[in-house]
Amino acid sequence: MDPIERLFSQSPWNQCLNPAQRHRVLTSLFAKHYAAGEVICRKGDISDVWIGIAEGLVQLSIESKHGKQLSLATGIPPGSWFGEGSLLKKEPRKYNVVALRRSTIVFMPAETFFELLDENFAFNRFLLIQINERLGQFIGNMEHDRLLSPEEKVAQSLATMFNSLLYPNTDSKLSITQEELGNLAGISRQRVNQALHLLQGQGILTVKYGEISILDMDALRAFEQ
Repeated sequence: MDPIERLFSQSPWNQCLNPAQRHRVLTSLFAKHYAAGEVICRKGDISDVWIGIAEGLVQLSIESKHGKQLSLATGIPPGSWFGEGSLLKKEPRKYNVVALRRSTIVFMPAETFFELLDENFAFNRFLLIQINERLGQFIGNMEHDRLLSPEEKVAQSLATMFNSLLYPNTDSKLSITQEELGNLAGISRQRVNQALHLLQGQGILTVKYGEISILDMDALRAFEQ
């Protein structure tokens, strides 16, 4: 299936639309492909699209003038949409969007987005819930960055990627490398390896090459040292 059609069919807000709106949205969407490490959107860019992930994994981050990076969100997996906050405020984007691996990104033009916003109550409700979930995630990320140990950062970075409201197509298995997880948690790949070994030893997850399977989600979310 075409990546645009697949993402559109899997997006929960799709069910909010009537047939005419579905047709209008589907014909307005367009996709671009990005290599690992490539910038999808830069801080300061005009926010004129809503962004969906058809394939791959992306990260939202900001960077200081000295090159220090701060992750604003965990890796955003396929099936997810983001960027509605900047779009609604009609302001320049306040963060960089970077592909952590080869990714296919789908864009909805602002004109289509605001037409749905004006016409569809259920679409508005979906956005309200998503924005509230995103706010909670950002607050949690601030806590993780400042207060948690490396092992706790890994556990929480994984746990936040299983938010069914923000990332509706994620099951108990996550395709992610230790290097990618280290980029998200802000720690080295070696520390990620140690953390995963600890979590696996406690029966919380299992690790295979390029894949992590969660065995006990409640324990992962509650993990402390």
